[in-house]
Amino acid sequence: MRVDLDERALLCDLMLEYGPDAPTLCEGWAVRDLAGHLVLRERRPDAAPGVLIPALRGRADRVQNEYAARWPEVVNLVRTGPPRWMPTSLPSVGKVANTAEFFVHHEDVRRAQQGWRPRPADAERDRALWGAVGRMAWLPLRKAPCGVRMHAEGHGEIVARKGTPSVRIDGAPGELLLFALGRDQYQLDFEGDPDLVRALTSSERKL
Repeated sequence: MRVDLDERALLCDLMLEYGPDAPTLCEGWAVRDLAGHLVLRERRPDAAPGVLIPALRGRADRVQNEYAARWPEVVNLVRTGPPRWMPTSLPSVGKVANTAEFFVHHEDVRRAQQGWRPRPADAERDRALWGAVGRMAWLPLRKAPCGVRMHAEGHGEIVARKGTPSVRIDGAPGELLLFALGRDQYQLDFEGDPDLVRALTSSERKL
């Protein structure tokens, strides 16, 4: 089972179901914009650095918008994945680079719609997402106002940010990952000083 491939396929199906103008949890982006971002990321190494580097953002935005305008072709480009010459076309690289990316963006579309519910637990998916939490959570939480411990039943606990006092967050791996990466639609339990919990949940969380 390749969780990244499953999430990619499910996301593409959902984008076509809801259409290009449906909302997402990504501020300012409709579904078409999210699809354009994914194609930019996987197919345009000449422009993709602009996603992270402000000085290069103008070019990235132009390329993303060009792809976003090509509906529904842009969804087919997402579905077929990166070209063979991209490192992420290798299964070992794709698993690491794309599992969190496609799970989170799948949920960005799902949870922007009315009446969303968390998906049922899936052992393989949860294992992969817990691995992503361990690799990634420290970065978006590096500026958290307190220590952060993340616990998922059956998987263990990680210290996402060292410090005292701390807040413990309990939930499924996918919910923890969504929180760490700045989403506000999640189902988690927080244990700690209420003021610290409020400060943590309102703090900036991004890569």
